[in-house]
Amino acid sequence: MSQNRKHPTLGVILAITSSLLFGLNASTTKVLIDSGISAEQLTLLRSAAVAVLAGLALALSKPRAFKLTLREVPFFAVFGVVGVGLMQWAYSNAVANLQVGVALLIEYTAIVIVPIATYVLFKEKVRGRIWIAVALVLGGLAIVAKPWSTGLNPVGVTYAFMAAVFLSAYFIMGERVQRKRDALSTMFYAFSAASLFWAITMSFQSVSPIDFSKTLNLTENLGAINLPTWALLVFVMLFGSFIPMLLTFLAMRHLSASAVGIASTSETVFAFIFGFLWLSQLIDLSQAIGGVLVIIGIVVAQTARNSIGNTRTERDK
Repeated sequence: MSQNRKHPTLGVILAITSSLLFGLNASTTKVLIDSGISAEQLTLLRSAAVAVLAGLALALSKPRAFKLTLREVPFFAVFGVVGVGLMQWAYSNAVANLQVGVALLIEYTAIVIVPIATYVLFKEKVRGRIWIAVALVLGGLAIVAKPWSTGLNPVGVTYAFMAAVFLSAYFIMGERVQRKRDALSTMFYAFSAASLFWAITMSFQSVSPIDFSKTLNLTENLGAINLPTWALLVFVMLFGSFIPMLLTFLAMRHLSASAVGIASTSETVFAFIFGFLWLSQLIDLSQAIGGVLVIIGIVVAQTARNSIGNTRTERDK
């Protein structure tokens, strides 16, 4: 069988499995942060884990790809700090202060921001349907957020929109760098830059060290289960970061970038499901309708660019 043969059904399965793991990761992240681990510590650990695993995979499969030119250093510095490090940090803080599904709905507005940003920055043509997408997303978010009430934590909403902006930068920069670089080397250098940034930043902060042996209660519906901190961290680093990203890359061998991006919107649905099953996080009917509108808007936005490449190929949620 040809190695280049495409299997669309397999691609969809891989993309949705990746989204399922990322959706579960949101609830896991919330439990870890609620236990006292800071967003900065969690971001550093996850970035370092992805960098190490990507580096090992690259060393075994394509060591020549480690080659880095001086011209690429500033790019990866910005890409790693803004698109990876700050995005993960803002995402973790958003999840800590909001229902996990709501946090992801807001963050995923990046897919609506990207085509508008590329039109302004690079004069990339955008189909008129983008404005339909914007209307659907803004309307849906208004219903979910209920600004006329005091339902949502404004700090969490701020972090979620910050995550959307940083994720937009990640999409735009990641799309362009992968025209010249393979996925693993891109992951290695971007996450290495993010790890270095947070290691330096945290050296100026007074942060309590993580007690890896501390027993954590999974809370709410899983309150009968207790696990050591290190077990949850290993889960987040492997099944909440590296493995789902790898599955997304594999999916892109069988599907177009836009198709993978559309399938990835299922992450918001999974986040709501796990938030309900694990954390007992409920939303009312109107908020559910608003969430559906946001997801429809995101899908429409994914089809609005004439040349779409803005999928979550390396996003570490």
